[in-house]
Amino acid sequence: MKISVIGTGYVGLVTGACFADTGNDVICMDVDSAKISKLKKGILPIYEPGLDEIVKKNLAVGRLSFTTELEEAVKKSELIFLCLPTPPSKDGDADLSIVFNVVKNIARILKREIKSNPQLRKLIVSKSTVPVGTADRIKEVIFSILGKIPEGAFIDVASNPEFLKEGNAVQDFMFPDRVVIGVNNGESERIMRELYEPFVRTGAPILVMDTRSAEMVKYTANAFLAMRISFMNEIANLCEKLGADVEKVRVAIGYDVRIGPKFLFPGVGWGGSCFPKDLKALIKMGAKNGVDLKIVKAVYDVNERQKKLIVEKIKKHFNGRLKDKKIAIWGLSFKPKTDDMREAPSITIINELLKLGASVVAYDPVAIPNAKKIFDKRIKFAKNQYEALKGADALVLVTEWQEFREPDFNYMKNLMRTPVVFDGRNIYKPEKLKGLGFVYYGIGRK
Repeated sequence: MKISVIGTGYVGLVTGACFADTGNDVICMDVDSAKISKLKKGILPIYEPGLDEIVKKNLAVGRLSFTTELEEAVKKSELIFLCLPTPPSKDGDADLSIVFNVVKNIARILKREIKSNPQLRKLIVSKSTVPVGTADRIKEVIFSILGKIPEGAFIDVASNPEFLKEGNAVQDFMFPDRVVIGVNNGESERIMRELYEPFVRTGAPILVMDTRSAEMVKYTANAFLAMRISFMNEIANLCEKLGADVEKVRVAIGYDVRIGPKFLFPGVGWGGSCFPKDLKALIKMGAKNGVDLKIVKAVYDVNERQKKLIVEKIKKHFNGRLKDKKIAIWGLSFKPKTDDMREAPSITIINELLKLGASVVAYDPVAIPNAKKIFDKRIKFAKNQYEALKGADALVLVTEWQEFREPDFNYMKNLMRTPVVFDGRNIYKPEKLKGLGFVYYGIGRK
């Protein structure tokens, strides 16, 4: 198929590259000329495992191309995927201004095109995370500009929410758990099924529903996953007070088939571009429709509180005296295998430590360039994880990168001024570190 992808962020770039990798002709469009110039050379603006290889391969064979011209992207495609930013507005609602500006421009292009081609066929697919009812609004806007179309033309709008985990996005796209398609007619369903057939040959279902239900699926999934994490964080905090070990609790309840083991890891809170934004938007959707989403609100509030709790542990250990204390931070991105710093717990933790007068030296395998944009010269950045520990009064592990899991503890102890570890992801065994002479603090652990 001939596909255009409008927007080359995480979702757009992965979507375009993966569709090209299955034999489709894909053109990715973005208004950022500097980004597009680099992408044409195979230089990616994000870190995502496996993506650079796919982009370069499909660029080389001509199945993937990049442009800054919306008209070029629209004219060359049968399917137009909208992968556009929907940032939160001041009141938490999703800001759809970018989406509708693009939609109006697409409609104007289609209006010009349909005059010369009355058999025009275009399916516009909303892949951005948008409030329920947005696909209907997109269709209304398009047809308000197009007016009545020729009998032989086909123009429609579908919803196709993404479920990509940063750090595993390529794998998630190529081997999805399920594909959700929101359509309102049989022809759009046929096109979307044909498009996704190569991705579900292992038996994953294609779930077809109306556009509003499809849009709701995305918000519901993110809210539920965030709820599991926040719930375990609350249980972890109670475990600390009662002398129980949340790791033992987590493992035990995970064997219950009604619960399962995933997304039950307590820590310093969740971040990223999806959970915070989508929960705010869901809360706002509820308020607009007279539904008070109390659980969703609590999930968000618990997470905001959780980001600061490890700082309270640090304050307590040092009796509130952090001035001139050197704190080492391992991990800056909101999760491993990405350089994304959006809503990362590390930002809250570091800012709180700086307020208390501590100095901070941080290390992350890939996120330091993005972290420098946030912190500038307020903190120092180490070349590797051990350099960050030199003369440190404590280590705070924030992001559970694989290389942090089995470090040389004896070397760490020799580097640090005082061997204190605040394990924000519970990746170390408390008894092991204590046996080596460390003071150890976890989340909800004995």
